[in-house]
Amino acid sequence: MNKKIALIYGDGIGPDIVKAAVKVLERIAEKYRHKFTFCDAPMGGNAIDEYGDPLPKKSVDVCLASDSVLLGAVGGKKWDNLSGSKRPEAGLLGIRKALKLYANIRPAKLFPQVADRSPLRKDIVENGFDMVIVRELTGGIYFGERGIRQGKLGREAYDTECYSEIEIERIARVAFEIARKRNKKITSIDKANVLESSRLWRYAIHEVAQDYPDVTVNDMFVDNAAMQLVKDPSQFDVIVTSNMFGDILSDLASALTGSIGLLPSASLNDTTLGLYEPIHGSAPDLGENVANPIATILSAAMMLRYSFDMTEEAADVEKAVDKVLCDNRTQDLWSEGKRLCSTSEITDLIIKNI
Repeated sequence: MNKKIALIYGDGIGPDIVKAAVKVLERIAEKYRHKFTFCDAPMGGNAIDEYGDPLPKKSVDVCLASDSVLLGAVGGKKWDNLSGSKRPEAGLLGIRKALKLYANIRPAKLFPQVADRSPLRKDIVENGFDMVIVRELTGGIYFGERGIRQGKLGREAYDTECYSEIEIERIARVAFEIARKRNKKITSIDKANVLESSRLWRYAIHEVAQDYPDVTVNDMFVDNAAMQLVKDPSQFDVIVTSNMFGDILSDLASALTGSIGLLPSASLNDTTLGLYEPIHGSAPDLGENVANPIATILSAAMMLRYSFDMTEEAADVEKAVDKVLCDNRTQDLWSEGKRLCSTSEITDLIIKNI
């Protein structure tokens, strides 16, 4: 099978971790006799420096012409003083919009090998957890009307939360389909006691639920959800929620696993073209060849599963990661008695186990 993959290396540790994932994909291609062609698509701070634009049009064209996109991370202090539309992070919103990526899939799993790194109490960690957060990605307050105006008390800023029924229904169906392949349980998170957008959200979720009688649905307010994630994350299987709530709660869930360096994500549309990236940032102060590439490597595994329907290949990568984590760590996970590995060293160990 031949596939074209666009690579957005990004900033900071981005190039190191993307190169690591590419090596893993090349090993998969070799083993299973696939052909992966890689094309560069500059985005973020490096694109600002070279083209004066966080997302050049030619990069969008490369992504649209590809079968999938692999992204490292963007941003850094160097560009912090730029206006919002010119910052590296504007490239993220732009590429999501250009590729119509409305569904963000973020697994949050506690790896038993590194359970001691979780900030949770030991009795909670012993239960383990394995959840998927399905976050709506192109609507809500991040894309609503915004601005600064003169108010009664002087200048005031506003950002508008707005969701259509169609936007809610389509993300709901993504969540229900995922739930059907897991434990058939969904928690829909909103703030329906206060927000009109959340009241419509709750109504639309339950309308879609009628088409999935085999899936159990319960509603939870976002403030309670944050508390429950800390008290007992094992109660969750599939979470579906809005753009802003999903942004916050998925970062909380990632912290419970012990390292944000282990967690991948997928952003999907109605086609097989997806964007895959670790959920962590660019960590520009970290230095070269020390970052944990596992989240990016597992994002590549999600690409194999969701965009290319290569389930065996994806499982091969995931099993290799599980095996390597038994005795090897990058600096973010290191503990006494374990081998301390650089980015390239742990990548080579994963490749060896595929």
